[in-house]
Amino acid sequence: MPAICASLTGALLASLMTVNALAADAPAARAAPLLTSPLSGIEGKEGLMLTVEYPPGVASPSHRHNANTFVYVLEGSVVMQVAGGKEMTLKEGETFYESPTDIHSVSRNASDSLPAKILVFMVKDVGAPVSLPAK
Repeated sequence: MPAICASLTGALLASLMTVNALAADAPAARAAPLLTSPLSGIEGKEGLMLTVEYPPGVASPSHRHNANTFVYVLEGSVVMQVAGGKEMTLKEGETFYESPTDIHSVSRNASDSLPAKILVFMVKDVGAPVSLPAK
């Protein structure tokens, strides 16, 4: 596994362990890295693609990405909101954007009985954490 993918996996695992610690034995969102690559012509930036699966009723704690973050709903429906913005319920095929300064205040599966899955694409600083707790 390339070093960059290994460091990404470590960052994702650390983020998810935080979610697990907050939720005790409850199910948690699961992130799976797909691709990380430096961006040609954009010094110090990298593109990251990952999927996030939300079991029924699962939510992530408030966090930030410090990245341009694009979300596409692959399965089910999710509720998304950035601080100061409108809460939105997104269904399969719909999209969501977060700027590097946004706090992702709501990120949850809209269903208590069906799973949801999103595809995430980020443009972020090389080696920067994928997610940080909101302050």
